[in-house]
Amino acid sequence: MKSNDWKDRLGVMYSTNPDFQYNTGNEEEEETLPKEKQQLRIALDKRNRGGKAVTLITGFRGTAGDLEALGKFLKVKCGVGGSAKDGEIIVQGDLRPKVLEILQKEGYVKSRII
Repeated sequence: MKSNDWKDRLGVMYSTNPDFQYNTGNEEEEETLPKEKQQLRIALDKRNRGGKAVTLITGFRGTAGDLEALGKFLKVKCGVGGSAKDGEIIVQGDLRPKVLEILQKEGYVKSRII
């Protein structure tokens, strides 16, 4: 049985272009770089957080699942809360040296505090 995908095209206007290709919006995620090639930057961020300090890890190149896994690993090792989304990991508190040490032990050798 053929799948009817008209619901995926709601809001699309008619095109008279004979070469028109409908864009479904499904973008492929880039593959996760090996740990040795990841250039993670660790910074302290206080902006828009009600005066609370958080450790911000940016520069991760890979899939959202791998980002979530690394974020969970760091939160468990540090014993604090946080989140991982939009290509960055947020760990509650000023834990820059501890996060750097954990990442280097795990093989992220190009990590650095900025």
